[in-house]
Order: sequence, then C-alpha cells, then structure tokens
Amino acid sequence: MAAPSLNTLNVERLLRPRSVAIVGAAPEPGSIGGNVLANLERFDYAGEIHLVSRTRTEIRGRRCVSAIDELPCGIDAVVLVLPESAIVDAVAACARRQVGSAVVFASGFAEIGEEGRRKQDKLAAIARESGLILSGPNCMGVSNYVQPVALTFDPCDEPRLATDGAGIVAQSGGLITHIRLALRGKGVPLTCAISTGNEAVVGIEDFLAYLVEDEGTRVITLFVEQVRRPAAFLELIRQARTRRKPIVLLHPGRTRRARESTQSHTGALAGRYEAMTAVLRYEGVIQVDTLDELVDVTALLVRCPIPRAPGLAIVTNSGAFKGIALDFCAELGLDLPELGASTRTALEAMLPAFAPVENPLDLTTATISQPAIYGSATQALLDDPGAGALLLSVIAGPLSGQQVRFASLMPAIAKAEKPVIFAPFGDDAPLADDLADALRGSRAILFRSSDRAIRAVARMDAYGRTIRDLEAAKPPADFIPLPLPGRGMIPEYEAKAYIATAGIATPEGALAQTLEEAREIAARIGYPVVLKAQASALPHKTEAGGVIAGVDDSITLAKGWQQLQENVSRFLPIDGVLVEQMAPPGLEMIVGARRDPEWGSILMIGLGGIWTEALNDVRLLSANSDEKAILTEIRKLKGAQLLAGLRGAPPLDEKAVARTVAILAGLMRATPELVEVEINPLRVYAEGQDAVALDALMNVAPD
Repeated sequence: MAAPSLNTLNVERLLRPRSVAIVGAAPEPGSIGGNVLANLERFDYAGEIHLVSRTRTEIRGRRCVSAIDELPCGIDAVVLVLPESAIVDAVAACARRQVGSAVVFASGFAEIGEEGRRKQDKLAAIARESGLILSGPNCMGVSNYVQPVALTFDPCDEPRLATDGAGIVAQSGGLITHIRLALRGKGVPLTCAISTGNEAVVGIEDFLAYLVEDEGTRVITLFVEQVRRPAAFLELIRQARTRRKPIVLLHPGRTRRARESTQSHTGALAGRYEAMTAVLRYEGVIQVDTLDELVDVTALLVRCPIPRAPGLAIVTNSGAFKGIALDFCAELGLDLPELGASTRTALEAMLPAFAPVENPLDLTTATISQPAIYGSATQALLDDPGAGALLLSVIAGPLSGQQVRFASLMPAIAKAEKPVIFAPFGDDAPLADDLADALRGSRAILFRSSDRAIRAVARMDAYGRTIRDLEAAKPPADFIPLPLPGRGMIPEYEAKAYIATAGIATPEGALAQTLEEAREIAARIGYPVVLKAQASALPHKTEAGGVIAGVDDSITLAKGWQQLQENVSRFLPIDGVLVEQMAPPGLEMIVGARRDPEWGSILMIGLGGIWTEALNDVRLLSANSDEKAILTEIRKLKGAQLLAGLRGAPPLDEKAVARTVAILAGLMRATPELVEVEINPLRVYAEGQDAVALDALMNVAPD
C-alpha cells in the first residue's frame, strides 16, 4: 500500500491491525463488548486479542487485564466500549501505551452542541499530539473483509473473501449497516465497511486515500454528510478517476431541513451543497439521490465494466412496458440508440412480421412457442456496437418452466462483454431457485425492479460519458490576468469595461459627470439611450430608481438626468451616470461566476430577470468546464426551448452564451482575487448575432 499523501493520515494500523484490544470487553451475547469479540472470532482474526475489564479476569478463555495501562505497549488498534464520561481518560491512557489507533463508539460529543464539541476537541488534541489514529466518536467502527478484522459491535456475517469488491465509507453508523447488508444480499463482494462518525481525527478523506490505493477495491461507495477537507477530497477523486475506480456518493442536503438534520446528527456544519454538487459532477463522481440508488449503482459497477458505448438496449415481451421505458429513459436522459442495419436484419429473421424491430424490442408472444428467441435476440442486441448495456425486462412465467424458458439466455450472457441486467416483472414474485442461481453465477445482474435497474443504468451511462469527455477534453485555455479596476464591490461601468476587455460584448456608452457630458455621449452613440447611476454602494439600481430607460432625445435626457439625481440622492456621492445605447429586445439570461471558499470557482447559467427567482431555472457547473460542457448545461435548462426557437421563433445564439460563460470561467481561473462576476441580464439575440451584457456586478477581494 502506497504511503498516504495530501496530509491524509495512514489508517493501515486501524484497518490491518496485527494486535487488537477491547476495552470494556464483556461475555454476554448481544452486548456491545461481547459483539466486538464475537465479530473478531467469527472473522477468524489472526492477530493478538487483548481484553480489558474492570470486573472480570477471563472472558471466553481469554485473560483480561483491569486497565489500559496494563496492556502491552504498541498495540495497533484499541476498541473503546466505554461511556462518554470515560472516553477522554481512556484516550489519554492509549496515548501513554503508544497505541496506534482507537475506535470510539460513544456518542455525546460534537453532535450535542458546544459542550460536546469542547470534549471532542480535547480528544482530538490528545490523539494528534501522540499520533493516535482515532476513529469516531459516535461511530460504529470498521471492518476489513480482505485481511479479515471487524472492529465493530454491529454483528457481521463471515467475510466472503474476494477481490474486485466495494469499499464502503459512511459518516452514519446505522446506514453503514443498511448498505453492507443490502450489498451482501445482492452477492456483491465487499473489501471494507467503515463508519467514521464525528471524525474528530480521521475522516472520509483518510479512508478514501486508503481505498483509492487498495487494489481489491473496484468501487468506492460513500455516504457523506459533510466533506471537511474539500481540496484533499477532490484530489483523491481525481486519483480514483485515473484508476477507473468509480465513486458513488449519497450526500443529503438538498433542503434546509436536511442540512439542519445533518448538523444535529454528527455535529457536521452544513457545507455549500450546490457548489459541491457542481464540482463533483464535473469530476465524475456518481451522485445519487436515494439509498436504493446507492446500493443499485454500486452493485452494477462492481459486477460490470464501464460501457464503451453510451445508451441502453431493452428487450421485453410487453408492449406496454416498451412505452413506459421510452418515457422513463427520456426523463433520465438515458439514450436508447437505434439498432444497426445488421442487427435489424438478424432480428427480422427470427421475429413475426408484425413485431416492430426497434429499441426497446418487444418479442411479443413469439417466445411462448419459441423460447430460444430470448437467447438469440439477446445475442443480436449484444452484438450491436451502438448499445452500451442490455436490459431484459420480461414476464418470467410459472416457476416450473422458468429455467427451460430462459436457458438460451445463459450462453449469450456468459460471453457478454457488456453489462447485462435481468429484471423480470413481478416485483417480489418468486423466481425458480435454479434460474436465480444460474443468473447469479453468470455475468448478468439480477434486479427485481425494472425502474431501479433503468435508473442505475442511467447513472452508469452518465458516468461513462463523463469519463470519456474528461479524457478527451483539452485543458481550458489559459487567460492572461487583466488589471483589476479596484477592490470590493466594483461599479457597473468599471465592471463592464473589465469584461469587455476580456471579450464580452457590452452596449456602447461612457460615464458622464455632468448633463453636458451626458448629451455629448448620447449624441455620439445615438438615441435612444439609458441612464444608470453609478456607485459601489448601488448594486441594485432599479429598486433605487437609479435607471431611466427610453431616453429618446436631448430634452428627455435633461428630464431623466434631473429625475435620476433626485431618486439616488440618498446614495450620493455617486461616481457619475452611465449613458448607454438602448439594446434591442432579446431573451434575457443570467450568467455568473463565484469563488466558493471550499470548492473553488463555480459558474452559473439561467434565465434572467424575474425568471431567475420565479422559476429557479439555474444550472451550476465547475469553472474548469470547457465551452462544450457549458453548452451541454445550457441545453439542460428548463427554458432551453426558448434558445432553440419556440413556436417558430428563430433559434438564438446559445453558442454566444457559452462563450460568455467560458470567458468568465477563464477570468476566475486567472485571477484569484476575483470573488464574483455576475451579468444580469445577458441579452441574447438570434443565432450568429451574439449576446450583450446589459448589467454587470463584480466583487474583488480586499487587499
């Protein structure tokens, strides 16, 4: 195992200990201390086991000592089965005995408030000073299934030793049990199951570093309530991606109440969920929304290679399901590719003339008299180069004939190099044991829900696309930093001059200090014009009456000038009045970039004006995205049809929008002092006629 990097801690003594001690050991079955010892014995743990008990001298034939200070020096891992009130002293004793790592189950620390946080900070200080790798508190411990050891009170099954399994890390103790049991129930091999709890010392990033390097771990499955070290987390994700090791993540926090619940659960402060998800999506993390998806996607990825081609081929014997699948796949953005000419020819030769040969493929009732069609149709679709994966959702029929009915499938599945998912109708209706065993022994994945299977395939498909796009993408062009106009909030006229220098179109105009200057500018650029009061303290000019539009001539300009001065008098002194050409009508959008202190620069694209808040039609993405990726996100907007040309209207210049956003991204990458740039509205015109920034907000970090 390679040495950890990125300031992550080496957790090998915790996950691969040569000696273990249980402090608070007990003989009673079902007790916490008894379960820890039973797990070690069930795993046939080969290392030394030491027991500490104040009331017993022997447990299950093993000698007990009465205190931590009586243990040998240098034990690799100590499990503290103690109440919260005894933990600080116990960790101090572990430090004195030069213990390598410790697991703290007890709750009552940062998750209960400030008093608990102070106790947790004291624990962390003792551990860090002594070099003790402390897992928890408020955790359920760790299990390693490859080099068997279980330091948890959660009763564990005997380890099924296997390579190419899933490594699970969760900040929740209860959910680590659910995920572990669900994956084991699906026959998915596991390498590790790790509960991190409050993460006083070691956390997600430290275990992620271990699993990224672990050769046996094929997929990393995470339940995370807060990423405490985003920079390290991101670098480890990139390392996993270079190894083609998928990371499946469930992170609650889409709603305010979920974020509040997270904080009360493990004491984790709510992070910036939207910024995090935008960056992780760019980096190729498979973000799921439910526990079912977490388990399903993990199971699929452990058992299947990442498809080389996008899209899904579906075989069914229900015409009704064909329509359902078409709707569901469209909703999920999962492509159902058209069948190739040779595939259609092969299928036409085996199906009745009335059966449409298309994807999804309905085998009709032909399989009743010719069950071999299941295998031959499956093979034809697997041979189609346009299909990345294959789903079979069919009526299984009576138990007595299932194995015979589907016998022709097994040879096709056995040599399949693409993911094959078998999802028979009937939900929990029984499958014949011999059929279920044959499927589990093949390369096929058995699902009992077509909906769950399709959703999991959609996640896998999107992951494959992201990986291929990232590998094919050229690094974004370097931007030469531009001189900043100042610090703090920058007035509109200076912000526009800055983005115009970078290549973003703005209306022609200039700053006027007097009415006469305003008239000269208007005469030069041509009427009609708009007047805008300019001041750093006036970012929302319209609400303050700081905008006079539709100024058609010199007389109207004078009246507008006077009205403007009266409206913004409480904001005086102002820098002056921006006199600009009135832009012709167009679609208004909002675009921007913001530097998140944890996750880096984030781009924003959405419908502008009042629609930004009314519809919440906004897409966020990483500032490392190239113009192609930006354009893809633009097309995912709810209002994307407005850009494409709605109801006979000409298509608008979506490429100009993407180009504008790409320039903002380049400015953020080149200028660390730049905190935020927002253009609202960006007025978009017909295809080939560009987009113009009508207003700009800019914030620069103080010196």
